[in-house]
Amino acid sequence: MQTPTHLPAPPTPHPTSPAGPADAAGSAGSPDPLGPFHLAAELRLPTNWLDYLILGIYFVVVLGIGFAARRSVKTSLDFFLSGRSLPAWVTGLAFIAANLGATEILGMAANSAQYGVYTTHWYWIGAIPAMVFLGLVMMPFYYGSKVRSVPEFLLLRFDKGAHLLSAVLFACAAILIAGVNLYALAIVVEALLGWPQWVAIVVAGFFVLAYITLGGLSSAIYNEVLQFFVILAALIPITVLALRSVGGWNGLSASLTESRGADFMTSWGGTGIGSDNPLGANWLTIVLGLGFVLSFGYWTTNFAEVQRALSAKNLSAAQRTPLIAAYPKIFIVFLVMIPGLVAAVLVPQIGTAGSDLQYNDAIPYLMAQLLPNGVLGIAVTGLLAAFMAGMAANISSFNTVFTTDIWARYVVKGREDGYYVRFGRLITVIGVMASIGTAFLASSFSNIMSYLQTLFSFFNVPMFVVFIIGMFWKRASMKSGFWGLLAGTTAAMVNYFVLYERGIVDIPSDQGANFVSAIAGFVAGAVVMVAVSLFTAPKPAEDLQGLVYGTTSPGMAEPPAEGDDAWYRRPALLGWGAVILAAACYIPFSF
Repeated sequence: MQTPTHLPAPPTPHPTSPAGPADAAGSAGSPDPLGPFHLAAELRLPTNWLDYLILGIYFVVVLGIGFAARRSVKTSLDFFLSGRSLPAWVTGLAFIAANLGATEILGMAANSAQYGVYTTHWYWIGAIPAMVFLGLVMMPFYYGSKVRSVPEFLLLRFDKGAHLLSAVLFACAAILIAGVNLYALAIVVEALLGWPQWVAIVVAGFFVLAYITLGGLSSAIYNEVLQFFVILAALIPITVLALRSVGGWNGLSASLTESRGADFMTSWGGTGIGSDNPLGANWLTIVLGLGFVLSFGYWTTNFAEVQRALSAKNLSAAQRTPLIAAYPKIFIVFLVMIPGLVAAVLVPQIGTAGSDLQYNDAIPYLMAQLLPNGVLGIAVTGLLAAFMAGMAANISSFNTVFTTDIWARYVVKGREDGYYVRFGRLITVIGVMASIGTAFLASSFSNIMSYLQTLFSFFNVPMFVVFIIGMFWKRASMKSGFWGLLAGTTAAMVNYFVLYERGIVDIPSDQGANFVSAIAGFVAGAVVMVAVSLFTAPKPAEDLQGLVYGTTSPGMAEPPAEGDDAWYRRPALLGWGAVILAAACYIPFSF
């Protein structure tokens, strides 16, 4: 594969890092040399009628699923949680598809072009252990207590203060993250297809709005199952053809080892404490910041994910939902990492100040260079499906939290069930409109995964520390939930906006700052919770049944349905099997 003539000549090594290019968002206290997130104008795809036909068929199927799901919506439980009736394989695929948004695809490919094989950490240590913990430990409490949302669990365990604060924080986070997906979609579609940004925003927003308001969560989930397979159909041809273009894995490894150094192709090389590497993090901050705090904070408390498990038909299916999702998650890293690595070979200057392409261009660049018409249409459809899956997951969780945890609990109480279904549809419209308004906040980050990780460190990590202490320590008082959540969120924001961005603390990269912010939020939340608990009254023991480890509720004693007790469906086997497999995947990349 010849590098296109419009690209600059091979670069000299970047001055800030012998192993690769500098961080995409610049160093603390300095302007971003790459500007806002965009895709290069030269990436316009040579689409034809066949590609648009494939895209049109996809949109028709999406709306068809929405109309079909509408028939099953008769109560608010149907609209917000699919009547808790879905099988584990459906909720499991929806769980992983909700995470596999296009920000994940473009962002992790960008991470790979920028950081190399370090990207594996976001999957094998930054996802799998937390997903297993959610399935084995936390889902019995979530599902057994019959809560409709993650904030509602905090109401049962703590008090109204913790409940309302967590609901407001989650609603804000959901709209911000949905905005990331919508903004990135508009930029990608403008660059690849030539559509004006407002057209892309209106089209994507309309279809997400239509199928969620029609069929509620069921429509979102069944569309996510479809989107999962469409995304795979897009990524697999890109990965295979990209690898062939550089002489297979051996050719890819040899090229990048020569140009970026041996550590670029390993997971742990150069991560010793005090060592210099492009990630700006050592093994301790990776394990604690990403592998524990950020990861567990995201996977165990993010209602956009947990909502899929709560819609399962019984406790066994709810537990298996994240465990089933863990297996494709282990291997999806190769479908996003390899294109990023190949782009770093074909465009050595990608992401540097002298290049027309930045890290987020990795997959679109390969699409433009490698895919024929027809396959190109599938790839474009896959990207749009991924954007819509990510946005829909956040919008569907937003409408549930805002309706059940804020509106019905504190604003308009005691109305008939149909009223809350109608309001849920109305707030879905408002949520989509609000996500359009927040979309451009993402423009200050050239690596969109950095932006998402920043949001997770602000919103998910403090909520996780409140959950984990409240779930495992009976003495945690009712008031400690609110103050721990407030302290954790504040500490994470202060570390990022004050200490890092103003250059008071020397942290080499955005991702490193996110890891430190996550740790700061976790520690601050934990310390404040313990301190407040020592001076305020605990919740009565009889009110903690099924909410604290070591106690049970009638819902947690629910026997498995017929067939769920088969050995290969046992949650413990599925969970530990995923952990062992993820650990084994590290072996070829550790040396």
